Amino acid sequence: MSVQRARCIGTGACVRAAGRTFALDDAQIAMVLEPPRNPEHEVIEAAEACPTGAISVFRDGARIA
Repeated sequence: MSVQRARCIGTGACVRAAGRTFALDDAQIAMVLEPPRNPEHEVIEAAEACPTGAISVFRDGARIA
């Protein structure tokens, strides 16, 4: 998974959906925590909740969200 930080507007939707995988940094921009700890379905929900589409989720090299 990845976050296009330039697209992030810091709403925190990703943190609410998958707070053990995403966090907001000091500039209120989303980042991926390592290792990600939410189940895949919650990470996908976080990507879908992002109002700017800044989060991409991949499985086996293919984008799934």
